[in-house]
Amino acid sequence: MLARAIIALSTMLASTALAADGTTPPNFSSATFGWNTSIAGDFMPVPGSPTRPVQSDPRYPFLTNVAANARGRTPNYRIGDLSNPNLKPAVKEAMKKDLDEVLAGKIAFTPSTSCVPAGVPWFLLQPSNLFFVQTAKEVVLIQAYDSQVRHVFMNVPHSTDVKPSWYGESVGRYEGDTLVVDTIGLSRKTFVDPYRTPHSEKLHVVERFKLDDGGKTLQVTMTVEDPETYYQPWQAILRYRQAQGPVMEAACAENNLQFEYHMPVAAKPDF
Repeated sequence: MLARAIIALSTMLASTALAADGTTPPNFSSATFGWNTSIAGDFMPVPGSPTRPVQSDPRYPFLTNVAANARGRTPNYRIGDLSNPNLKPAVKEAMKKDLDEVLAGKIAFTPSTSCVPAGVPWFLLQPSNLFFVQTAKEVVLIQAYDSQVRHVFMNVPHSTDVKPSWYGESVGRYEGDTLVVDTIGLSRKTFVDPYRTPHSEKLHVVERFKLDDGGKTLQVTMTVEDPETYYQPWQAILRYRQAQGPVMEAACAENNLQFEYHMPVAAKPDF
């Protein structure tokens, strides 16, 4: 009920906040549905773009639990294609070390299983519905799966001295029917994508959110640049469809048996 009230209120506030050009901004918020990407965990290249995001190594096709069970095979982890010519040598070396360990049996890192924030832009690929809370001064993006939250501060410049953090500093503006989000100051604790591509603190991400198909779908086009990771910026596109249902509370459960959470563990039962 609280989630419904928040989104309903934000919808009303968003409708009264004009874009910089005086037009009514797009309304991504709803009390009854979120947005779910039909892409299974990959950033899709923009057609015609000279560069592309890291994608799956064709030698190691990724199989989810569902896909693996249907084929009578064992689920696996995402293995990135290091032949991508846009990756710099030091990044390829770090990724190869990680991939060799995963192929040898190490559990691959993902934010949703490690109970840490996904960072940007990986936030957009989390396995849950994406919700928006829009007001005149701020847009909040919520991933319902493990309650990840991003704050976008509207119509303000970036800070002069941004301290790196999990989600960095996001500032936004409306350009007609598009929400433009500019993010810097991302901590190196995060990765760019599901292939665990590392990045520097110079990572800069610009996302453009736009409704399509009469408001039934949401398209996000992004530009990602980091001069210490990539030779050139790359672009990608995601498409979301409406997913019925309100925001549901979810909590990530720490797992000491697989990850180094350092949570206290009893040596013997206390009963």
